[in-house]
Amino acid sequence: MATENRIQFWRRNTKVPGSLQPVYGAQHPPLDARVHCTFLKDNPKANSVNVKSKKASSFHEFARSTNDAWDIDDEEDVEFLGATRPSHTPAQTHTTPQKPRLHLSNPSGDTEALPADRLAPLGAEPCQDQLMADSEPTNGRVVKSCSDAQISTNSARSTLQKQQSLPVRPIIPLVARISDQNASGAPPMTVREKSRLEKFRQLLASPNTDLDELRKHSWSGIPREVRPITWRLLCGYLPANMERREQVLQRKREEYFGFIEQYYHSRTDENHKDTYRQIHIDIPRTNPLIPLFQQPLVQEVFERILFIWAIRHPASGYVQGINDLVTPFFVVFLSEFVEEDVENFEMTTLPLDTQRNIEADSFWCMSKLLDGIQDNYTFAQPGIQIKVKALEELVSRIDEDVHAHFQKYEVEYLQFAFRWMNNLLMRELPLRCTIRLWDTYQAESEGFSHFHLYVCAAFLIKWRKEILSMMDFQGLLMLLQNLPTIHWGNEEVGLLLAEAYRLKYMFADAPSHYRR
Repeated sequence: MATENRIQFWRRNTKVPGSLQPVYGAQHPPLDARVHCTFLKDNPKANSVNVKSKKASSFHEFARSTNDAWDIDDEEDVEFLGATRPSHTPAQTHTTPQKPRLHLSNPSGDTEALPADRLAPLGAEPCQDQLMADSEPTNGRVVKSCSDAQISTNSARSTLQKQQSLPVRPIIPLVARISDQNASGAPPMTVREKSRLEKFRQLLASPNTDLDELRKHSWSGIPREVRPITWRLLCGYLPANMERREQVLQRKREEYFGFIEQYYHSRTDENHKDTYRQIHIDIPRTNPLIPLFQQPLVQEVFERILFIWAIRHPASGYVQGINDLVTPFFVVFLSEFVEEDVENFEMTTLPLDTQRNIEADSFWCMSKLLDGIQDNYTFAQPGIQIKVKALEELVSRIDEDVHAHFQKYEVEYLQFAFRWMNNLLMRELPLRCTIRLWDTYQAESEGFSHFHLYVCAAFLIKWRKEILSMMDFQGLLMLLQNLPTIHWGNEEVGLLLAEAYRLKYMFADAPSHYRR
């Protein structure tokens, strides 16, 4: 009776000490997609009549909505208590292994893991002979009783019913189909997208590419097929004149590997060993969920890129966060040679010359980007300090409620927005979204240094409802540092950029509206 009372207590009591508030972000997705979908507000309504759309507000609701923690069904409680109850039969030196329980956790409903004698319908009654055989020990061996088997069957049926009622949203690869995949899983190429691709090809095929026209078309996204050459042009790495491009590429690539021969051996010198050590520590932390970036060959490439950049820019040197800025360029230039499943591609299968070209191009394009925001990484990082202060001022104008909410709970903008500026939102968004975002940044005249401020403001206001619902300092910071964007795609990024453009139009050209 005492045990039953304890179980009922945990069911009814909503104020549980140490209760969890699960928050998932782009860098920390849930282990099970079904669990994550429970906490999203845009769950599909089909097949989800028993699932609440709101966030779990009690321990019981949270436990019921997860299937990778403990279950609290009556049948499973009985089974658990029965398993832990001391046996009154003499101890046996040999036991027959119990047959495995029904493995029905596969969302597709496959029954491949079921033993042959368990493939009968779940509601079927066992035969009398089986009841008698299961109720007695056989040759001194412990045999699972029929009642225990029935409990397992009921438990499996309950678990299956719960899993079938959970909405399942398609998992989007973190990198694969970088440009063409949106959160709804829509077909990658539409008639409009094919028309845009043709327009890009016409612009790029002209003897002298019109960069203004190219930026105009790139603002709303660049097709995957032409993104590598377009990025090289927009960041200033390649000239607009087509005849000069091959010559420039060859010269710049040779220049980069000249730097490798000249400087890379000094990584163990007293002057540079601390820099190299920090780079060596940070590289494995770069996108740890993507297998591509955990390959030793790729990590060596990143180490060379970052070390050469650091010693050629002594005013700032290497600063944590710069390591993230290499990955979009690397993936985009790799996509020229990989059509699908970039995140699992094995770099060693590429020819050595191709690997070297990708490395050199990534270095030069990252250098062009950092040239415009280097004050973000000089001593005391004044660029970031200024941008965070500007974000605070901007938010106080566009949403006084959010600003006042932060003040009420003593949340400083620097506590969450520093990372937004330092890493250009790369820790807040999946990599495919970052690449789409950078299409627009490179189309803007000061995309990384100026327009990014308005993107951060729009990104913050996007979560105003969730922010205003948090009534404590810790909850606010946990939310802001783990925003649930793992399922974001082109559609969400497009809406974010549109709102950022609106804010820029209203405030960037109207200083009196911006200042108090």
